[in-house]
Amino acid sequence: MVQLLGFVARHGRWSLVAGLLAGLALPGLAQTLRPYLPELVSILLFVAALRIGPRATLGGFRAIGHTLRTVAIYQVVAPLLALAGLASIGMATTPVGMALVLVLAAPSVTGSANFTILMGQDPSVAMRILLIGTALFPVTAFIVLTLSPIVESPAEALLGTARLIAVIFGAVGSAFALRLLVWRDMGDGGRASLDGMSAILLGVIVIGLMSAAGPALLSTPMQFAGWLAFACAINFGMQLLAHRFMPVDDETRDRTGTSIIAGNRNIALFLVALPPEVMDRVLLFIGCYQIPMYLTPILLGKTLRPRAIAGADTY
Repeated sequence: MVQLLGFVARHGRWSLVAGLLAGLALPGLAQTLRPYLPELVSILLFVAALRIGPRATLGGFRAIGHTLRTVAIYQVVAPLLALAGLASIGMATTPVGMALVLVLAAPSVTGSANFTILMGQDPSVAMRILLIGTALFPVTAFIVLTLSPIVESPAEALLGTARLIAVIFGAVGSAFALRLLVWRDMGDGGRASLDGMSAILLGVIVIGLMSAAGPALLSTPMQFAGWLAFACAINFGMQLLAHRFMPVDDETRDRTGTSIIAGNRNIALFLVALPPEVMDRVLLFIGCYQIPMYLTPILLGKTLRPRAIAGADTY
């Protein structure tokens, strides 16, 4: 089993492609998996946190301060700038405008640390941004939604994020306790096994997240293509902008994770936080958004390498 998981870890990026294809080709399976997504995401977080450990994740006070600034830029400054631009051209309440503001206001996708691992880079900064960004999500989203015309009562809408935060920190806290009390010295074999488990979980999760995209591809292919192009532009564009302009503490350790999170956001959290009549307008975008997200380790693996080691072979 250890050897099998190690093999999967070495070829983990292709399990993401398999998951995407299965999500598009097998809508029945996607609908079956969709109700179990919260549990699967919790397991994925547990595995990622167990692999990284508390010391690497938390870092020092300087690292936490830098992470807070990064979260403020990503989850408050970026969506408010987008909202101002959309409002100036009368698109703030269109489905495209709503999708853009919501995706920029969302915290890191839960698999960001796993994506960083698949690209052969240090995942600790990605885990820090994920944890702090998710913890602050009710505050940052309240600021954005209060200033936007998307919903009438953001305070009530955001009450649903409490359960999500409890799940995330429960999974991560359990993993950290296990590392501190039982599995202090993981070794290369343990890390490879957990990397393989993460790759399998990511491949399964994306099938459920594609539940709306498969039917749209068959029934309204042009609409699907338009939303997919928009999702790719936002996802890849934000990652490339962050790789070029976002400041980091340690170039060789933090650049890749910081860039990945810029474009890979957990917009699905708003399915919990906002009314169904609001989110129904962007459901197809959420499905299409999974495609560039899960192709990131393959398409941007070399581009998002730290600049200081851009010529090195890291995977």
